[in-house]
Amino acid sequence: MPLTDAAVRSSKPASKTQRLYDVAGLYLEISPKGGRWWRLKYRYLRKEKRLSLGTYPEVGLKGAREARDAARQLLASGQDPGAVRKQAKVDRAADAVFSVRKAVDEWLAYKAPGWEAGTKDAIEASFANHVLPLHGARPASSIRAADIRDLVRAVDAAGAGDTAARLFQRLRSVFRFAVGEGRIPTDPTYTLTPSDFLQPRKVRHRAAMPVRELPTFLAKVDGYEGDPVTRQALRLLLLTIVRPAELRGGLWSEIEWEQSLWRIPASRMKMDTQHLVPLSRQALQLLRQMQSLTGNSKLIFPSPFYPGKTLSENTLNSALARMGYKGMATAHGFRSTFSTAANEASWERDVIERQLAHEERDAVRAAYNHAEHLEQRGKLMQWWADCLDQARTGQPPPGRVSPAATENQKRPKASSSSAATSV
Repeated sequence: MPLTDAAVRSSKPASKTQRLYDVAGLYLEISPKGGRWWRLKYRYLRKEKRLSLGTYPEVGLKGAREARDAARQLLASGQDPGAVRKQAKVDRAADAVFSVRKAVDEWLAYKAPGWEAGTKDAIEASFANHVLPLHGARPASSIRAADIRDLVRAVDAAGAGDTAARLFQRLRSVFRFAVGEGRIPTDPTYTLTPSDFLQPRKVRHRAAMPVRELPTFLAKVDGYEGDPVTRQALRLLLLTIVRPAELRGGLWSEIEWEQSLWRIPASRMKMDTQHLVPLSRQALQLLRQMQSLTGNSKLIFPSPFYPGKTLSENTLNSALARMGYKGMATAHGFRSTFSTAANEASWERDVIERQLAHEERDAVRAAYNHAEHLEQRGKLMQWWADCLDQARTGQPPPGRVSPAATENQKRPKASSSSAATSV
């Protein structure tokens, strides 16, 4: 006979444990000390089991019956309600811990939208192969520098030096992101320098164009008969000396016209640090020309084949190959060309390195040189743009203007009418 609310309310403890039965296995267990528990008796795989459904009066008769019915639905589907509850408890405990796996997942969710097709799969695979099996379930806050060092060193020892170096940079990015989001207090990679624990590797420099080749190259760019967006991308790459990936992902919203500045967010930078790029008159003129081509897109240089996507990773190097520079120059190598020219012209090393968004390896110098050097960099980039204009006409590069002589001069704004011919 089914229980009633009145029978449950009027029940009293006795000298022995009592059981007041409802139907379908549900009953109220009353201890001699007055405790009251709803229980469900059921059989799973021919074994009798019991499941607690809460205490009375916190859970009334109606609530106990609803819990019983939910458990019996699990039984009908072939599941053990007791095992399901235990697993749910384990899952809740895991959810309460910010694990390494969660740190990686959150970082991937934030970064992946800006990646090329296939990049996310490759990066996920590197974590799945080398990080998550060993450390995935651990709280991210429990990871120490030695854990990162040993993990990366093991990959290196297996003969995958390049993979080890990339894995370290990705782990550094993951933990820096987690710190920035307030998920963990410190970055365990902060004190690590890869060269201290990875085997020395022969550095393969990307092919760079000699400065003396610039006049010929610029003439070939001007005569390039391929996609005009690609031609303009090569020109702006030379004018700004950003990395090719940073250029390809460039957004119109990042351009600050009045300040003659391109503000590239940390999420798109190799070292996860915002980068400010002063824009010369020539760079601003080129960007204004690009507005007539791609101004309706979020991207400055969208793919000509897949609207909404960036230029492919190989587009710029393929264009260089078509112009006869295969194996002789790469898009990334423009940065070396610029560095050589600027150093030979005696520009300050810190200004050049900051413009290239290079990370300072010396921690003391990094703290001391945190300044953006923005004013000097603006002068440097205008000098470089003028050099390119001179190279096009076959004239020698302009001499560097002394900082003291231009101390009170302001860099021309985007609206200047004296813009030189676009490179």
